[in-house]
Amino acid sequence: MMTLTRRQLLLAAAAAAAAGGPARAQEWPTRPIRLIDPFTPGGSSDVLGRAIAQKLTASLGQSVVLENVPGAGGTVGADRVAKSPADGYTLLIGHIGTLAVSPLIYPQLPYDPLKDFVPVAWLANVVNVLAVHPSVPVRSLPELVAYARANPGRLNYRSGGNGSAAHLAGEYLKMVSETFMVHVPYRGTAPAMTDTIAGRVQLVFTGAPAVIPAINAGQLRPLAVSSSKRLPALPDVPTVAESGYPGFEADQWYGIVAPAGTPAAVVQRLNGPVNQALASAELQTRFQTLGAIGMPSTPEVFGRHIAQEIERWRPVVKAGNIQPG
Repeated sequence: MMTLTRRQLLLAAAAAAAAGGPARAQEWPTRPIRLIDPFTPGGSSDVLGRAIAQKLTASLGQSVVLENVPGAGGTVGADRVAKSPADGYTLLIGHIGTLAVSPLIYPQLPYDPLKDFVPVAWLANVVNVLAVHPSVPVRSLPELVAYARANPGRLNYRSGGNGSAAHLAGEYLKMVSETFMVHVPYRGTAPAMTDTIAGRVQLVFTGAPAVIPAINAGQLRPLAVSSSKRLPALPDVPTVAESGYPGFEADQWYGIVAPAGTPAAVVQRLNGPVNQALASAELQTRFQTLGAIGMPSTPEVFGRHIAQEIERWRPVVKAGNIQPG
């Protein structure tokens, strides 16, 4: 009888594991999948997450359940996913804040966005809309800048928290327009919108899905959008670039990431249905209504985008002295 050495046994075990990997990935999923939204209900990630979860449930044959886990600018939910088993059953709606800004403002962030996650799919870019309460006597961005300069510190703008996408957009606008406005952080987008509509906060610069309903209801007045092109849902509203600040672009972006170590076959198994969903006429129409732009791509493209965004926003974080809340 032939006796196997320890090395041969280890090699045989590794080969068996490799052979079993694709088979297990092909069987995945066999139970419901948790899609963690690290923010409160009612924000852009919640709206987009529920839309994509519904599509994935149909295409994967298993329930994809959106779960809101807010806290610390999204880092609580992100850290939970980073420390979850790398089996494809716990996913994160990654966001410009949790994946690109948090590593710039949290000195002891409990996760590394580039090492503790594997990119799965780029979902969408969401245009930020600059809008004011009707009581503010301005009807354009140049008028807002003039008013802010004439009344330094009188205007305040709200965000869903320190280091949030709305906070970042506001600080970027302050930097390029050389104005001073007071940042008012809230614990989530929904309560911040409530106070803006009520007039307790004058200005908002946040994701279109959260602000368009208030604009359509006449509760807020739009001044500009953060994208390089006008938003189909608000065709008469100019871009910030058109309004005197060439090159300005400050869109939010969202994607799905999984814990590092998730099998590549599972990542690809997820990427395909996400891209198919983004290409569907139903989701394209829905996204357009919300002010979002679907971004079908490969995991590699989304991964490069995350790394580039960290460097892109570094000077804005420094100029605005953005600190964790």
